[in-house]
Amino acid sequence: MITVHHLNDSRSQRILWLLEELGLEYDIVQYRRDPVTNLAPPELKAVHPLGKSPVIVDDTLALAESGAIVEYLVRKYGNGSLAPAPDIGSRDYLDYLHWMHFAEGSAMVPLLLKLYVGRLGAAGEPLWARIESELHNHFGYMSAALGERDWFVGNRFSAADIQLSFPVEAGAMRGPLAEYTNLVRFRDRFESRPAFRRALERGGPYKFARS
Repeated sequence: MITVHHLNDSRSQRILWLLEELGLEYDIVQYRRDPVTNLAPPELKAVHPLGKSPVIVDDTLALAESGAIVEYLVRKYGNGSLAPAPDIGSRDYLDYLHWMHFAEGSAMVPLLLKLYVGRLGAAGEPLWARIESELHNHFGYMSAALGERDWFVGNRFSAADIQLSFPVEAGAMRGPLAEYTNLVRFRDRFESRPAFRRALERGGPYKFARS
């Protein structure tokens, strides 16, 4: 049985969604953010040295980092679904690799900067224009790449879409998502998936999703 150490309003919601898409059984250990600091509770340090979520435990394996968890679950339990075959000569596979890494390596950076620099108030003002420019750079890139298609890799739903969901959701709260209709439609599509809705029911309140 897979156990998910799940923190509210965090990237671990993607892992619950993936597990629902894969039809796997799993248990959830719930953690709540500190209402004042919004940080994860210290109990997560006992699960992983970083004290962050998501972390999964599968038999004796404990694994952190949502991208690594997604890859592990898809390769072990996906039976060829949710990811193209690992062929370095395949355009779909290269696109899959790109979007899996882009979600955290590029797209989340300006979103996090906006969150943290925003807490500085006027002291952070010199950085605001650059952060906004980078937000539009990344969201414009995603929107143009998606175009009129439904999904990012070969127009077939994949784990890359699950991985990209968090920066898109965060962009609805802290970024320019509303200005990019292709990404608004993408969000509408993934939030309407039955597995996504089941994961919300299992995981509890999640401020990034619409009810």
